[in-house]
Amino acid sequence: MFVGACFSFGTAVAKDIQTVMITRFFGAFFSSAPVTNTGGVLGDLYDPSWRGIAMAGYAMAVVGGPCLGPIVSSAFVVNASLGWRWTEYFTGILQFSVLLVATIYIDESYPPKLLVYKARRLRHESGNWALHAKFEEWDVSIVELARKFLLRPVQILMSPICFLVALYASFCYGILYMQLGGVPIIFGEERGWRPVVASLPFLCVLIGAFLGCSLNVYNQTLYNKAYHAAGNRAVPEKRLPPMMLGSVLFSGGQFLMGWTADPSFHWICPCIGLVLLGTGFFTIFQAALNYLVDTFTLYAASAVAANTFLRSCFAGGFPLAVAPLYHNIGIGPGCSITGGFAALLIPVSFVFYIYGKDIRRRSKWSRASVYD
Repeated sequence: MFVGACFSFGTAVAKDIQTVMITRFFGAFFSSAPVTNTGGVLGDLYDPSWRGIAMAGYAMAVVGGPCLGPIVSSAFVVNASLGWRWTEYFTGILQFSVLLVATIYIDESYPPKLLVYKARRLRHESGNWALHAKFEEWDVSIVELARKFLLRPVQILMSPICFLVALYASFCYGILYMQLGGVPIIFGEERGWRPVVASLPFLCVLIGAFLGCSLNVYNQTLYNKAYHAAGNRAVPEKRLPPMMLGSVLFSGGQFLMGWTADPSFHWICPCIGLVLLGTGFFTIFQAALNYLVDTFTLYAASAVAANTFLRSCFAGGFPLAVAPLYHNIGIGPGCSITGGFAALLIPVSFVFYIYGKDIRRRSKWSRASVYD
């Protein structure tokens, strides 16, 4: 986070486009580390009966950034005394602020590492220097590090559950970031709204996210009944009902937004589409994270890291396509393409809800989550 924040300030003082591209690359490279750890940390801190609510807080931050960021940045850009550079200064300031809070309050949460601390304390208290944790026997080498942190996420990503769930969540994430370019086209170019006002419809996505968050929190109460009935053991498939509903809303919201983008329709119509899109995105994204953590409990960090890598690829590529797509074939047909792909992915949650347990049993990475 520290190095990533430094590169944010580097972008703010850049003199040419080459410097912007270089600093953005390294800013993303270093800032990706804390993002990949979040799912594993929440998996360490919370048992399944509380993890869904904890994930909801994390997912709200994931949605809140793309929704509030364009509004704040447009306000900076239209202010002649600030300009685009202050979007990067402000980003760096936020990063350092979060880093300061994290340094003070965040402690180690990885269970094997906690046992190392405990063994160290017991050695001093008892004088028995033979006491040690199994994690201390791990001979750290470049090969072992590469196998654990580079190869394992790829291996888990190749399993059917991780691949399809991560693909679905990443596609939804890409569509969310696609709206960074889509909303200004719909409300700025088509309807002629001023830049700051044209960015306010992002709040509709945030409203949808709050609705999706409520659905997921409610589902957590239903999940807890199944969790306790299973002897306080995770029941991954019970994470999927919100995704099953959200998949329909996510696809339908894109069609509604695209075909009501024309100024002949009242502005509330595409905004309702954005609310549905936000609701669908949140339910799909959070359910996917919870399902991956419950399914790959022992390897949750690797599964979430694979998901994060894939979703970042989609989030980086989709915004580049939105302007050519909307300008060349129209907003309605463009949204029909993405909404159509979203419709094709609707069966994913239904299939895993019905057959998920059998599929988990067949994979060595998820077999531990199956209880007979």
